[in-house]
Amino acid sequence: MSGPRNKRGADGRLYLQHGPIELIIEMFGDRDEVEQAQAQAVAAFDGLLDGLVAELPLLRRPLGVAYPMLRGTIAQAMVRAAWPHRDEFITPMAAVAGAVADHMLAAAIKGRCLEKGYVNNGGDIALYLSPGASLDAGVVTDLAAVGFGGGLSGHVSLHHDLAVRGIATSGWRGRSHSRGIADAVTVLAGCAAQADAAATMIANRVDINHRGIERVPANSLDPDSDLGELPVTVAVNAADLGEEARRAALLAGVDRARGLVAQGVIVGALLALGDQAASVGQLGGAALLHEGQRP
Repeated sequence: MSGPRNKRGADGRLYLQHGPIELIIEMFGDRDEVEQAQAQAVAAFDGLLDGLVAELPLLRRPLGVAYPMLRGTIAQAMVRAAWPHRDEFITPMAAVAGAVADHMLAAAIKGRCLEKGYVNNGGDIALYLSPGASLDAGVVTDLAAVGFGGGLSGHVSLHHDLAVRGIATSGWRGRSHSRGIADAVTVLAGCAAQADAAATMIANRVDINHRGIERVPANSLDPDSDLGELPVTVAVNAADLGEEARRAALLAGVDRARGLVAQGVIVGALLALGDQAASVGQLGGAALLHEGQRP
């Protein structure tokens, strides 16, 4: 595997890649401050993947009664984000993309005077907003449509005073395996690692037993999967499920999301399955708008 690669695009964004990690970083503010933030991100990226790989055996273990003690900053953040969900099967890997985004954002903004910025790790996004700043984040209700060039379903307007600094989306057609049948579950939380773990667990809960759902053991798709022999979804015919089944599956996810909002683990969530969609949580100033609308 080649080492870390970085490039600065004509759009001013920084692109970092190493192994499975692909980051898009954009900062807003004084030019010199942005350039220094980018340089700090490049420096922080060096050795990041190697540090994760060194603790991979522990990170792939399901959480239980004992709190696992890990060395790396990112590994520790992964455990913290996954810990509230330990009543069901979860490993710290459920939060890896979000935790990497959080870590890289913290490295980029340290000591810098910036207006706002973000680190996007394959759709799991860590945000920085200075007082008075705001950002619009796109949301989707069909991950497959985006993968084939489809557009956004809408966007969420976020501002500094809202306690959201992380966004993550999960679903059975996403880049990670899912045990549920959600087309997409987008979660807003206090950090990207929290959003990442919660999106995974809510998407898993959007589920129902039905002959129209095809599942296979996770390790038959990826021998190194932290899910082992647990079944993951590989095909769903939403139309064959019928409206009642789709609604029942979605409501199971809504119930889980409401519980996480009540616990203060997440701020809100948008869940979608076929033609069914539901939003959960008091998003305050974060308005979910259809594409084409503006606040």
